[in-house]
This record gives sequence, C-alpha cells and structure tokens, in this order.
Amino acid sequence: MASPPLEPHVVIFPFMAHGHTLPLLDLSKALSHRRIKVTIFTTPSNAKSISNKVGCHPNIIINTIPFPTDIDSLGLPRGIENTSQLPSMEFWLPFVLATKQLQKPFEQVLQSMHDSKTLPICVISDFFFGWTLESCRKFGVPRLVFHGMGVLSMAICKSVIVHRPYLKAKSVSDPLDFPGLKLPFLLNTSELPETLLQIGDANDPFAQFMFEVGEADINSWGVIVNSFEELESGSVSSVESFYENGAKAWCLGPLNFYDKVEGGVANINREKQSLVLTEWLNEQVTPGSVIYIAFGTQADMSEAQLDEVVFGLEEAGVPFVFVVRSTKWSPPNRLKERLKGKGLIAREWVDQRQILAHRAVGGFLSHCGWNSVIESISAGVPILAWPMIAEQSLNAKLVAEGLGAGLAIKKVKDHSRLGFEVSRQAIRDGVRELMLGGEKGRNAKERAQALGRVAWLAVQEGGSSYQALDKLIDQLRVSSILPSN
Repeated sequence: MASPPLEPHVVIFPFMAHGHTLPLLDLSKALSHRRIKVTIFTTPSNAKSISNKVGCHPNIIINTIPFPTDIDSLGLPRGIENTSQLPSMEFWLPFVLATKQLQKPFEQVLQSMHDSKTLPICVISDFFFGWTLESCRKFGVPRLVFHGMGVLSMAICKSVIVHRPYLKAKSVSDPLDFPGLKLPFLLNTSELPETLLQIGDANDPFAQFMFEVGEADINSWGVIVNSFEELESGSVSSVESFYENGAKAWCLGPLNFYDKVEGGVANINREKQSLVLTEWLNEQVTPGSVIYIAFGTQADMSEAQLDEVVFGLEEAGVPFVFVVRSTKWSPPNRLKERLKGKGLIAREWVDQRQILAHRAVGGFLSHCGWNSVIESISAGVPILAWPMIAEQSLNAKLVAEGLGAGLAIKKVKDHSRLGFEVSRQAIRDGVRELMLGGEKGRNAKERAQALGRVAWLAVQEGGSSYQALDKLIDQLRVSSILPSN
C-alpha cells in the first residue's frame, strides 16, 4: 500500500544573524498564509526575538535546540548566539564553525518527526549550514538553500570560484569576461569582494569552510532567492547552471511584502524610538525630502568616518535620519546643536521598512546589503550606494549601473592615512545629487519608483513570485517521499 501523503509542513533553519533571519521569517509568514505548517529552528537566546515577529501566526512554531557549549578550542566567547553579539568580525569564523555542532540535536528532532510521521516536505536552511544537506539525506527530505543574496551577485560569485583560472584581464582595472554570464555592467578584478579572492587559498580555514558549504550548496534540491523574476531577468538560468541534478532557483520576493502585521510584544525602547522617528517624519512637509542613512549590523565604521558623514549631511542641507551603531561616538564640534530640527541620529533599533515606506523619505544612503537593496527597491526609494563588505560591491554596481535605481558614492584612494574612505564632500555631493533634483538623481528616483510598482505586482495573486511559490509547494509535495526505514 502506498504511503499516505506528507502533511504540508516545512522546516526553516535561519543562520543566527539578523540579515539572514528576517527574510526567512517573512517566508515563514508567506507559507503560513497558504495554510502550511512551519517549524523554525533556532537557539534559546534567538527564540524570543523570532517569536515576537511570528507570534501572531498560528501555523508557525519555534523549535529551540541548544547552542554548542564545546567552543573553547574555537576561541569563541561563551554566551554568544547571534553575530550581532560578536565583539568583532574576527570571531565570525569561530562562530560559524561552532554552529556545525548543531547537527546532532537537529537530527534528533528530525528523528522524532520521522517516528511520529510528521517529517517536513522540505528543509530550508541557510547557506552557512551546509551540514543540513547530510542530515536531510538521512531522512529523505529535500534541502533548499538560502543565500540572502540576489541572483546576479550569486551568479558572479559562483562564476569567479569556478572559472577563476580562465577569467582573463590585462590588469585589475580591465573588465572581466564571465563565461555564460551576461552582466548589465562592466566589472573588474578590483571590484570583486575580497572574500572571493580568499577562497582560492586551500590552507586558509575560511576557504576550507566555504568549500564545504559550497559543495553542499550546489548539491541541494533548490535555491530560495529573496528577489523577483523581473529584477533578475537573464540571470536565473546562469546561476542554475552551477547546480547539480537540475536544481532550480526560486525567486519568491520581495519577501518583506509578506510582513504586513508583526506579532508579539515589542520592546519598550523600540516602541519609543519608533514613535519619535514617526512623529519627526510626519512633521516633514515635503514628500521625499528626507534621506535615510544606515549601514547594517556587520561593518564597523571609524569615528573619523562617522564625523565625515555628519559633516557631509550638514553641508548637504537635506533632512536626514542617520542610524549609528557605535556607542562611543558623538557628533563633534557642537554639531548636535547645529543639526537640531534638521535631522535625527538614532542609536537604538529602527524599523527600516517602516522608514523607507514613509512618504517623507526619498533616498537611502546604504551599504547595499541585499536586504536593504530589496527593501529600498520595494519602497520605490533610490539608493546612494556605499558598499563595505561581502558581495555589497556587486549589489551596488547592480543598483547604480545595472538597474539605474541609484548612484554610486565616490571613495578616496588612500583611506588608511585619512581614517575614512568617503569624504564629507563626496557625501554632500552625492546626497545633493540624489535628493535635490540633479538629473541623475531624478532618473534614479523614477527608475526606483517603477521597480517598486513591479515588485508589488510580483507578490500579488498571479504575479511572478506568487506563482513561483505555488509551483515550489506543488513540486515539493510531489517529490517528498517518506523514508522506508
């Protein structure tokens, strides 16, 4: 007799970093809306914040497994369960290596699901959790991988790794030719992410780890992408060519559009911060007059660079909201008094999506992490691109040159001597061009607004992302088979 069909149940396992977790929580909500049960795996100290975001969705449950305690040999401080808690990015590799020890408790839960005949139709896990592929294979469950990147940046990174010996250029400033990949902009070696160049060193621990997770990646059942087909035209088939067994890249975004209602009880400080920001934005009479500035949770910025940012904003004369992570820095030379009423410097958490959606906000000075890019495009807000780490340089090129939905900020050549890489003059000029009616700025705004309308249609019934999610669920239901043991 044939086995009964699996209950429509999906397991999601985000990496413990805000930028990696939030999109997968949004995906959980999208699945919940389709009456699919979702189990989110995380560790105890991350469970509360996740619960606050998905608590009003009865189809979503949280399963906590203990964070590894056998970490002394890795040099990782105890009590850290999220990258936002790392003293510095030097601890990032020990952190991801520690997460490999989550495999045993994860498999124990899968075994319990197997015994109770409640195995999921798939596991969606972060790229850094490459070990989940082996776990999924033990139980006959498809593993889909989530990168947190856009399709084009993903395709470029994979092409560099695979075709690196054949990428010919006369110098680091000459454009590269990527086999089988057509770029909407020119790209040279000096513009590639530094971490990509590291991967070629077989003796480097980071390179070894990336090789392991990369092998698991290309052998996964499929890839989840927080983007939409219209934005990634021409790149999907290129990235799929790097995967084995006909794996597909599923563009399901913008995932933030599924985050209509956020459940749970918000932190009091966050509520106060949000109220102050909202009231200040509401007071701005001219629509699109405010520039929002935020650089994510990973990259550190020197005090000298923070000084340059606020001096540049003062000279630009544009109302602003500036999110500052540093707890030590304060505005220099009585600048706080001079800027009173002209802008806000936020020290606490802010609701970035809410800010970008506000009628007063007309630009975003951003590090170009993919979440920020897709959220800004979704809101129809153009970007002043300032990439810092990881694949952000590729995202910035896509925004400014490929999509025309933003401008690139100018960096100084010898930033080590100056203590900063973007001068106040570059910030002033970039902000003015984007916000005060320069021709390039007007074109970027029009293009961003057009893309925002397309993004919204993509997740509506009948849209490209809506249909892609339906097809993904249907295929998983067909392909998922209960193991015989």
